[in-house]
Amino acid sequence: MLNQKLQLKLSQKLSPQQIQLMKLIQLSTLEFEQRLSREIEENPALDTVDESQEIDNDFEYNQDSEKQEKSDDEIDISEYLSDDDIPDYNLKSNNYSEENERAIPYAAGTSFNQFLKNQLHSFSFNNEDLEIAEFILGSLDQFGYLRRDLIDISDDLAFTLGINADENKIQKILDKIYLLDPAGIGAKNLQECLYLQLKRKKTTKNISNAVKIIKDLFDEFSKRHFDKIKAKLNISDEDLRESISEIEKLNPKPGGAYNENTKMNSSIVPDFTVEVIDGEIKLKLNSRNAPDLYVSNEYKNMLSGYSESKEKTKSQKDAVMFIKQKLDSAKWFIEAIKQRNQTLIMTMSAIVDFQKEYFITGDEKKLKPMILKDIAEEITMDISTISRVANSKYVDTPYGTKLIKSFFSEGIKNSKGEDISTIEVKKTLESIIESEDKKKPLTDDQLTKLLNKEGYPIARRTVAKYREMIGAPVARLRRKL
Repeated sequence: MLNQKLQLKLSQKLSPQQIQLMKLIQLSTLEFEQRLSREIEENPALDTVDESQEIDNDFEYNQDSEKQEKSDDEIDISEYLSDDDIPDYNLKSNNYSEENERAIPYAAGTSFNQFLKNQLHSFSFNNEDLEIAEFILGSLDQFGYLRRDLIDISDDLAFTLGINADENKIQKILDKIYLLDPAGIGAKNLQECLYLQLKRKKTTKNISNAVKIIKDLFDEFSKRHFDKIKAKLNISDEDLRESISEIEKLNPKPGGAYNENTKMNSSIVPDFTVEVIDGEIKLKLNSRNAPDLYVSNEYKNMLSGYSESKEKTKSQKDAVMFIKQKLDSAKWFIEAIKQRNQTLIMTMSAIVDFQKEYFITGDEKKLKPMILKDIAEEITMDISTISRVANSKYVDTPYGTKLIKSFFSEGIKNSKGEDISTIEVKKTLESIIESEDKKKPLTDDQLTKLLNKEGYPIARRTVAKYREMIGAPVARLRRKL
């Protein structure tokens, strides 16, 4: 049975202008410059040159004369800034699509896979073996490891290339791939990768011991059971120390080194600059290569000419509709940029004021507990807006370039009942670990007691969590000879 009923419902929807503003806020300085360039290219109503005339954002025209001459089928220029005239490219591409959020390009050059394939010509492979070798290289991961079983590669060769090759044949070709540069390419795991690199080195006493450690005692080595290694190899502390030194020189990710070297040296472009002059903090927004934008007077004059024209043809009306859309977009974009800059400055100013002690001294232990809500309430903005600024923006300080997100942290109470930042606890923990005796590294229980003694009443599981966050392994793995 069908029923009809009236229902009142309140809902919130973001306008295209709000969506455009949010997208602009989360862009970094470099991405923002690219976005400006695209908009200037796409919208001829935007101008980067001030034509020495006052910019009139209300676009006032001789509307009285318009109203006297206007007929039913004419265009009302005075109302052209309505939401119905939003151009399609602003609704779809710039506001909703992810296509325009392009990553920073890398330098062109030989890929890692092609670099390896070029070396295959030094071997006398027949056509079939060469195809198998290239297929194996194509199966390597980004670090140069072959993570797949040979039987799986055999099946894939049969199905994709029609080549029947058993595991023995594939292994023989893989043995030749082991000879490619960088050393360690094609290994199935870390143990084999290190072993392949050691086999390439000139045989010495230390290298021989290192080979035995990796080949036969890898489990003891990975768990830092040095006493067991010394007993089984019957070597001294000095011999073990020198052998481990040789192992530490090896590259656990041979393919990763090549990939990193072929990338463009991309540097972070800070969005803000903070300077401390005579104890006063100066904050600036980086507008680097972002030009000032103006609405083109030429386009506004076109509308003025249309309003003064007594006879209005269909082609003129179509042209005016196009001009209206471009002027709409230009005005909204300029306004969005103004709001973006205001939002960024307000947010960063509130953060700098909140963390004033840190910005003056540079001591990370001076950072106070601060969450997104604190700044949002301070400047009466939504938490999501603060998050967009914090997660994607950098600030250049006298103490280095910092991600704004790094200034935010939860708080705990110390033994004196004062609120302190978890960053302060992590820095203290890091200092304790750095100064410990590496022959007898501190356990989590010992670290907990030391932190409690320093006035930080935290539990052992919290210490373990903070230790992992600062990148410190467990005590056993921090041990050195």
